[in-house]
Amino acid sequence: MPTAGELRVELGCGKGRFTVGTAQAEPEALIIAVERIPDAMVIAAERARDLDLKNVFFIDADAADLEAYFASGEVDRIYVNFCDPWPGARYAKRRLTHPGFLLRYRKVLSSGGEVHFKTDNHDLFEWSLFQFPKAGFRLSEVTRNLHENGPRGIMTDYEEKFYRLGTPINRCVGTMEELPSSENPL
Repeated sequence: MPTAGELRVELGCGKGRFTVGTAQAEPEALIIAVERIPDAMVIAAERARDLDLKNVFFIDADAADLEAYFASGEVDRIYVNFCDPWPGARYAKRRLTHPGFLLRYRKVLSSGGEVHFKTDNHDLFEWSLFQFPKAGFRLSEVTRNLHENGPRGIMTDYEEKFYRLGTPINRCVGTMEELPSSENPL
Protein backbone atom coordinates (compact mmCIF):
# COMPACT_ATOMS: atom_id res chain seq x y z
CA MET A 1 0.00 0.00 0.00
CA PRO A 2 2.44 2.68 -1.20
CA THR A 3 -0.08 5.48 -0.65
CA ALA A 4 -0.49 4.72 3.06
CA GLY A 5 -0.17 7.75 5.32
CA GLU A 6 1.10 5.67 8.23
CA LEU A 7 2.27 2.16 8.99
CA ARG A 8 0.92 0.76 12.23
CA VAL A 9 1.61 -2.60 13.84
CA GLU A 10 -0.57 -4.40 16.37
CA LEU A 11 1.25 -6.99 18.46
CA GLY A 12 -0.98 -9.92 19.36
CA CYS A 13 -4.12 -9.06 17.41
CA GLY A 14 -6.09 -12.04 18.67
CA LYS A 15 -9.37 -12.37 16.77
CA GLY A 16 -8.83 -8.98 15.16
CA ARG A 17 -11.66 -6.82 16.44
CA PHE A 18 -9.34 -3.88 17.19
CA THR A 19 -7.27 -4.44 14.03
CA VAL A 20 -10.27 -4.54 11.73
CA GLY A 21 -12.03 -1.67 13.50
CA THR A 22 -8.93 0.51 13.22
CA ALA A 23 -8.39 -0.39 9.55
CA GLN A 24 -12.02 0.41 8.81
CA ALA A 25 -11.99 3.72 10.71
CA GLU A 26 -8.66 4.86 9.25
CA PRO A 27 -8.40 3.65 5.62
CA GLU A 28 -5.34 5.86 4.97
CA ALA A 29 -3.29 3.85 7.50
CA LEU A 30 -1.72 0.49 6.69
CA ILE A 31 -2.30 -1.90 9.60
CA ILE A 32 -0.08 -4.96 10.04
CA ALA A 33 -1.32 -7.38 12.69
CA VAL A 34 1.17 -9.76 14.28
CA GLU A 35 -0.21 -12.91 15.91
CA ARG A 36 1.39 -16.18 17.02
CA ILE A 37 -1.83 -18.21 17.38
CA PRO A 38 -2.96 -19.35 13.92
CA ASP A 39 -6.60 -20.06 14.89
CA ALA A 40 -7.08 -16.53 16.23
CA MET A 41 -5.40 -15.01 13.19
CA VAL A 42 -7.71 -16.91 10.83
CA ILE A 43 -10.74 -15.38 12.57
CA ALA A 44 -9.12 -11.93 12.33
CA ALA A 45 -8.33 -12.38 8.63
CA GLU A 46 -11.90 -13.53 7.96
CA ARG A 47 -13.22 -10.40 9.69
CA ALA A 48 -11.04 -8.24 7.43
CA ARG A 49 -12.03 -10.20 4.33
CA ASP A 50 -15.74 -9.96 5.15
CA LEU A 51 -15.43 -6.16 5.25
CA ASP A 52 -13.29 -6.15 2.06
CA LEU A 53 -10.54 -4.21 3.83
CA LYS A 54 -7.47 -3.55 1.68
CA ASN A 55 -5.35 -1.80 4.32
CA VAL A 56 -4.83 -4.62 6.80
CA PHE A 57 -2.44 -7.58 6.61
CA PHE A 58 -1.55 -10.36 9.03
CA ILE A 59 1.82 -11.87 9.94
CA ASP A 60 2.28 -15.13 11.84
CA ALA A 61 5.26 -13.98 13.90
CA ASP A 62 6.69 -13.17 17.30
CA ALA A 63 7.00 -9.61 18.63
CA ALA A 64 10.69 -10.26 19.28
CA ASP A 65 11.27 -10.58 15.51
CA LEU A 66 9.96 -7.20 14.31
CA GLU A 67 13.31 -6.30 12.70
CA ALA A 68 12.90 -9.26 10.34
CA TYR A 69 9.72 -7.71 8.93
CA PHE A 70 10.19 -3.94 9.18
CA ALA A 71 13.00 -1.58 8.23
CA SER A 72 14.54 0.91 10.59
CA GLY A 73 12.16 3.85 11.09
CA GLU A 74 9.38 2.28 9.00
CA VAL A 75 6.67 1.93 11.67
CA ASP A 76 4.74 4.97 12.93
CA ARG A 77 2.78 3.32 15.74
CA ILE A 78 2.77 0.04 17.65
CA TYR A 79 -0.30 -1.17 19.51
CA VAL A 80 0.16 -3.47 22.52
CA ASN A 81 -3.34 -4.44 23.63
CA PHE A 82 -4.05 -6.81 26.53
CA CYS A 83 -0.80 -8.72 26.30
CA ASP A 84 0.09 -11.57 28.65
CA PRO A 85 1.11 -9.98 31.99
CA TRP A 86 3.68 -12.68 32.77
CA PRO A 87 3.28 -12.34 36.55
CA GLY A 88 6.31 -12.84 38.76
CA ALA A 89 9.70 -11.18 38.58
CA ARG A 90 11.36 -14.14 36.87
CA TYR A 91 9.14 -13.68 33.80
CA ALA A 92 9.49 -9.89 33.52
CA LYS A 93 11.66 -10.09 30.39
CA ARG A 94 8.78 -11.74 28.52
CA ARG A 95 6.45 -8.77 29.04
CA LEU A 96 5.88 -6.76 25.86
CA THR A 97 6.52 -3.57 27.84
CA HIS A 98 9.86 -4.73 29.24
CA PRO A 99 12.75 -2.42 28.23
CA GLY A 100 14.19 -5.25 26.13
CA PHE A 101 11.07 -5.20 23.93
CA LEU A 102 10.74 -1.41 24.03
CA LEU A 103 14.32 -1.10 22.75
CA ARG A 104 13.45 -3.51 19.91
CA TYR A 105 10.45 -1.34 19.02
CA ARG A 106 12.76 1.69 18.82
CA LYS A 107 14.64 -0.02 15.98
CA VAL A 108 11.58 -0.08 13.70
CA LEU A 109 9.74 3.04 14.92
CA SER A 110 10.02 6.31 13.05
CA SER A 111 11.29 9.43 14.80
CA GLY A 112 8.59 10.38 17.31
CA GLY A 113 6.91 6.98 16.81
CA GLU A 114 4.46 5.81 19.43
CA VAL A 115 3.58 2.73 21.44
CA HIS A 116 -0.09 2.62 22.49
CA PHE A 117 -0.57 0.28 25.44
CA LYS A 118 -3.86 -0.98 26.94
CA THR A 119 -4.43 -3.57 29.66
CA ASP A 120 -6.90 -4.56 32.34
CA ASN A 121 -4.00 -5.72 34.53
CA HIS A 122 -3.32 -3.01 37.10
CA ASP A 123 0.02 -4.45 38.27
CA LEU A 124 1.36 -4.81 34.72
CA PHE A 125 0.29 -1.26 33.91
CA GLU A 126 1.89 0.29 36.98
CA TRP A 127 5.11 -1.66 36.35
CA SER A 128 5.08 -0.64 32.67
CA LEU A 129 4.79 3.06 33.50
CA PHE A 130 8.32 2.84 34.93
CA GLN A 131 9.69 0.88 31.96
CA PHE A 132 8.77 3.27 29.13
CA PRO A 133 11.05 6.14 30.30
CA LYS A 134 13.97 3.71 30.79
CA ALA A 135 13.79 2.93 27.07
CA GLY A 136 13.43 6.56 25.97
CA PHE A 137 9.65 6.90 25.71
CA ARG A 138 7.81 9.95 27.07
CA LEU A 139 4.45 8.99 28.55
CA SER A 140 1.18 10.76 27.78
CA GLU A 141 -2.54 9.99 27.84
CA VAL A 142 -2.07 7.94 31.01
CA THR A 143 -5.39 6.75 32.38
CA ARG A 144 -6.38 4.01 34.77
CA ASN A 145 -10.02 3.98 33.69
CA LEU A 146 -10.27 4.66 29.96
CA HIS A 147 -14.00 4.02 29.69
CA GLU A 148 -15.03 5.71 32.95
CA ASN A 149 -17.38 8.08 31.10
CA GLY A 150 -18.49 5.60 28.44
CA PRO A 151 -16.73 3.67 25.67
CA ARG A 152 -13.74 5.41 24.06
CA GLY A 153 -12.07 4.30 20.88
CA ILE A 154 -12.04 0.92 19.21
CA MET A 155 -12.16 -1.99 21.64
CA THR A 156 -10.62 -5.42 21.48
CA ASP A 157 -12.79 -8.47 22.24
CA TYR A 158 -11.19 -8.70 25.71
CA GLU A 159 -11.76 -5.01 26.30
CA GLU A 160 -15.46 -5.25 25.47
CA LYS A 161 -15.79 -8.16 27.89
CA PHE A 162 -13.97 -6.29 30.68
CA TYR A 163 -15.92 -3.10 29.99
CA ARG A 164 -19.22 -4.98 30.42
CA LEU A 165 -17.92 -6.43 33.71
CA GLY A 166 -16.97 -2.94 34.94
CA THR A 167 -13.24 -3.71 34.99
CA PRO A 168 -11.18 -0.52 34.55
CA ILE A 169 -9.00 -0.38 31.45
CA ASN A 170 -5.55 1.19 31.77
CA ARG A 171 -4.06 3.02 28.79
CA CYS A 172 -1.01 5.11 27.95
CA VAL A 173 0.95 6.33 24.96
CA GLY A 174 4.75 6.20 24.88
CA THR A 175 6.35 8.57 22.37
CA MET A 176 9.90 7.77 21.32
CA GLU A 177 12.50 10.34 22.34
CA GLU A 178 16.25 10.30 22.96
CA LEU A 179 17.48 7.35 24.99
CA PRO A 180 18.54 8.28 28.51
CA SER A 181 22.33 8.41 28.37
CA SER A 182 23.07 7.65 32.01
CA GLU A 183 20.93 4.56 32.44
CA ASN A 184 21.18 1.01 31.23
CA PRO A 185 17.49 0.07 30.71
CA LEU A 186 18.19 -3.64 30.83
